[in-house]
Amino acid sequence: MSAWLIYTIGFVAQILFSARLLLQWFLSEKNKKVMTPSLFWKISLLASFLLFVYGYLREDFAIMLGQSLTYFIYIRNLHLQGHWQKAHWAFRTFLIAFPIGIVAYAYNNGKYDIDLLLNNEAIPQWLLWLGIVSQVLFTLRFVYQWLYSEKKKESQLPMGFWVLSVTGASLILLYAVFRRDPVLLFGHGAGLLVYLRNIIILRKQDAVA
Repeated sequence: MSAWLIYTIGFVAQILFSARLLLQWFLSEKNKKVMTPSLFWKISLLASFLLFVYGYLREDFAIMLGQSLTYFIYIRNLHLQGHWQKAHWAFRTFLIAFPIGIVAYAYNNGKYDIDLLLNNEAIPQWLLWLGIVSQVLFTLRFVYQWLYSEKKKESQLPMGFWVLSVTGASLILLYAVFRRDPVLLFGHGAGLLVYLRNIIILRKQDAVA
């Protein structure tokens, strides 16, 4: 597959990620409190699907790992909001089976193995581990959000989510600079401003409460 098509997939994914943040930010500014619309999770799921494909095509383990960990949390949040159950069963089955199937196919056909993923000649070891650590930290925001939402029995985006977002995005931007990855630079550079703004809104919201 040509490089321009691979980058197009990556940029479309990051545009969708940015769109979900702008939507959430706009609604939060309008309502003077942090909002969690269902469309946020729907766009997240589509963008994660595309970015997983992008990571697969670039043979970038850090990107694939990050998307694999958050993918099913997006589905769970849609489930908590009652929207996942409304989708057609075939569509739900495809979304769940795709990331599992593509990794299993690649592994069983010799395209991927652990040694190859962790020893990519295009990515020095220190940079690979920076990418992995930053993606895991960035992903933990959704693990935290998921546990918080399960406890509250509704989908929410609490303060800890935004703090982890700022920390993880900053590290991913550092990774993107060394990796010379315009997709990651575009996506996380724009997102960082929204994360910081949500922290400000939440602090004002708590002060009023």
